[in-house]
This record gives sequence, C-alpha cells and structure tokens, in this order.
Amino acid sequence: MGEQDREILRLAVPAFFALVSEPLMLLADSAIVGHLGTPQLAALGVAGTILQTLVGVCIFLAYGTTSAVARRIGAGDHRGALAQGIDGLWLALLLGVVLAVAGLIFAPAAIGAFDPSPDVAGHAVVYLRISCFGIPSMLLLLAATGVLRGLQDTKTPMVVAISANLVNIGLNFLFVYGFGLDIAGSALGTALAQTAAGVALVVVVVRGARRDGAKLRPDRPGILASAQMGVPLIVRTLTLRVAIILLTFVATALGTTSVAAHQVAFTLWSFLALALDAIAIAAQALTGRSLGAGDVDGTRAITRRMMWWGLFSGVLGGLALWGLRDIYVPWFTADPEVRSTLAAVLIVAALWQPVNGVVFVLDGVLIGAGDGPYLAVAGVIALVLYVPLALSVLWLDGGVVALWWAFGGFMLLRLLTLVTRERRDAWLVTGATR
Repeated sequence: MGEQDREILRLAVPAFFALVSEPLMLLADSAIVGHLGTPQLAALGVAGTILQTLVGVCIFLAYGTTSAVARRIGAGDHRGALAQGIDGLWLALLLGVVLAVAGLIFAPAAIGAFDPSPDVAGHAVVYLRISCFGIPSMLLLLAATGVLRGLQDTKTPMVVAISANLVNIGLNFLFVYGFGLDIAGSALGTALAQTAAGVALVVVVVRGARRDGAKLRPDRPGILASAQMGVPLIVRTLTLRVAIILLTFVATALGTTSVAAHQVAFTLWSFLALALDAIAIAAQALTGRSLGAGDVDGTRAITRRMMWWGLFSGVLGGLALWGLRDIYVPWFTADPEVRSTLAAVLIVAALWQPVNGVVFVLDGVLIGAGDGPYLAVAGVIALVLYVPLALSVLWLDGGVVALWWAFGGFMLLRLLTLVTRERRDAWLVTGATR
C-alpha cells in the first residue's frame, strides 16, 4: 500500500465511523420512542424529517470550512487556517440561533404541512420545539468538524460523535422512562447530547486558535466570506435533496408494495453512501491542502487515486448488495411480493454503485478545491434532466424498478458533469484562498 493510500485511509476510516454514528443515533431514538406508542413514533418521523432538513441544508458549514482551512494548512498558514475556522464557527452560531427561533415560532405550521392526525401533531410539535434548542449546537458541531477535517484530523470528530451517541442513549432512557417525560424526554436527551458534542469540538478548535494566536472575536468580513462561499454548496445540496424527495414521491404514487421496497432499498443505499462519503471527506481535506501548497501535479495524482478508491468501493458495495440479497432481504419484510420487488430493485441499485463511488469522490475533490459554483450549476443541470425521467416512470406506470433505473440516470448525469470538470484545469486554483 502506497503513501497516498495510507493517507486516504487515515482520514476516511475515522470519518466513516463518525458518519455511521449519526444514523445510529436516530435508530436509537426510534427504538426508545417506538415503545411509547405508534403516535409518538410517527411524531418522531415527522419532526425528525423537518429537523434533518434544516440541519442538512447547512452541511456547507462542514464542507466549506474543510476546504478553506485545508488550503491555508497547505500554504503553511496555520494561524490563518484557525482564524478561518473561527469565522465558520461564528457563522454557524448565528445561523443556528436564527433557525432555532424560526423553528420555535413555526413548529405548528411546519408539522401541519404533513397533515398528521391531532395526537401525532401534538407530539411532533413538542419534539420539534425542544429539539430547536439544540440546533445552534448541531451547526457548531458541523462547523467545528469541518475545521478539524481541514486540519487533517478526522479522529477527534469520530471520538466525539461516538461518545455523543452513547450519551444520547443513556439520557433518552433516563428522561423517557426514568423521569416519565414521554417523547419530550427523547428530544431533551438528544438535544443535550448534541450540545455536549458541539461544545467539546468547539473547545478543541478554540484551544488550537489560542495556541496559534488566531483571533477569537467575530470578524464581519470573514463571516460574510464564509456565508458567500456556502451559497453554491447550499444549491448543490438542495438539488440532491429534491432528487431524493422526487424519488420517494414517485415510489409512493406507484403503490404500497413499491414504496415499501423502495424504502428498504434506499436505506441500504444510504448506508453504502456513508462509506463513499467518508472517501469524499478525505478528498476534501487532501485536495484543499494540496492546492493550498500550490501542488497541481500532486492534486491530479491524488484525485486519480481517490477515483480508483471510489470505483473499488462502489464495486465492492454493489457486489454486497447483489450477492447477499437473499440473506438480508427477509430481515426487512415477510411479504413475498415486497421481497420479490425489493430483490429486483437491489440488482439495479447494485449496478449503479460503481458510478456512485466515482461521483462521491469527485464531488469531494471539487468541494475541497472550492469549486462550489460549478457544483451548483452541475447539480441544477442534472436535476432538470432527471425530473422528466422520474416523472415518465409515473406517467407510463413503469414500476419501482424502472424508477431506480431513472435515479441511476441522475447519478450518471452527475458523473458526466463531474468528470468533464475534472479533466480540465479551471478548478485547479492554487494558493491559500480561492
């Protein structure tokens, strides 16, 4: 194994375990709340979807900060890297406060948009409002994670994420069953666990900034620059979210069997995406550092190496989806029709995994290069072409298998736009800032 491979694994493996801890936290919450009753579990689903959307749109706080900090590290400007990171933390805090206040005010309207039953709506509003107090910490956690990734440290976020997961489970049990707080106890326990995680990582970053003499006060130009850098990444993220929402919408319209098979297939697809996203995180950190150091040839070399890693991971994931489906499909459902449909969908999902692997890596490379505007445009182009493709499945009653072929087409469109960019030189901008 070469030096490049060891460096990729050094960053990607801890990033993977940190990423896995997030769905495990949601799974633990679901298991604990599920024993309270069906209305509470349904409420968690509705409120959790809103909360995840709010926080998910702000993922640029991690991605953009990783790129900016890594560039300065590559340029040898450690103090400037931490100053950039502090600007990201202030932006996260400001956004977190705004979103928390908005969530507290508009929680009933947001829950009502899903048209749940009155008992579900009541529980959902309680859960969402309590969770809103944790939003600032959740965004600070994203930004601080981005800073540490830019500093080439993915181990510390991993340790904090796993610790927060364990604390979350303990607090949920204590508040829900020990204090009898029902679903409010779950929201409170999760908010406190996330707050502890956010504070822990912020302390690490602030200590580093003090050690290197970086400023800690809010810097208006720096905060505005961080916000401006995040706008195209928000657009890119929204195109992905819309594509996934459309996928679920069409699957639901195709019938109960189709949406049941789709839900399981997408859950498995999302889990495999975590492994690919871990490589993408390594790509962000290494690309930013290499371009910051002015090493264009090195950037090209490590990009090609990571593309092979993405392809290999995609092939491996696809083989697992395909070859083991007879073993794990029965775990999810006893319905013969759903099993049959799910097995067929998984074959299609497996075939597209190598494409997904390269897409995730190139996405990370271009994020690391600070090429957000191109990613935003490319995302819009892929989405515009994908929408009629997905809707045609519904119009022609093509079935959920055809729908997954269409979703694969969306990933293929993303691959074409990303490979086109990678083969050119416009994204290879060197220096401490882009």
